[in-house]
Amino acid sequence: MFIVSDQRFEELAAEALEALPGELSSRMDNVVLLVEDESNGRSLFGLYEGIPLTNRGLRSYSGVMPDRITLYQTTICEVCESEDDVRVQVRKTVIHEVAHHFGINDSRLEELGWA
Repeated sequence: MFIVSDQRFEELAAEALEALPGELSSRMDNVVLLVEDESNGRSLFGLYEGIPLTNRGLRSYSGVMPDRITLYQTTICEVCESEDDVRVQVRKTVIHEVAHHFGINDSRLEELGWA
C-alpha cells in the first residue's frame, strides 16, 4: 500500500482529467469528479453515476444534477506501491469512468483494455 495525501491524490485526479484528449474533454457535459475514501459494500476504484451522453434527449434531460465520477482513494492506494502506481491507477480509473459518461459499457472497456 502506498499512501498519498488527500491534496496530492486530488492533484493526480486533476492531472488525469487534464490529460484527456481535447476532443473528449470538450464534449463532457454536466459532470463532476469527486474523491472519497472507499465505496460502501463494494471494492471499487471508481464509480460513474448519471445519465450517459448517449441516453440524453433534448426534452428528457434538463434541470438534473451533474453526473458524478467518484474515485475511491483508499481502494486505489491499497493496490499501489509508489506514487507512480497511484498516478497510473488514477488515470486508468478516470478514463474508465469517463468512458461510461460517453455511454461505453464494461464489456467494451474490457475489449479495449480499460476495465
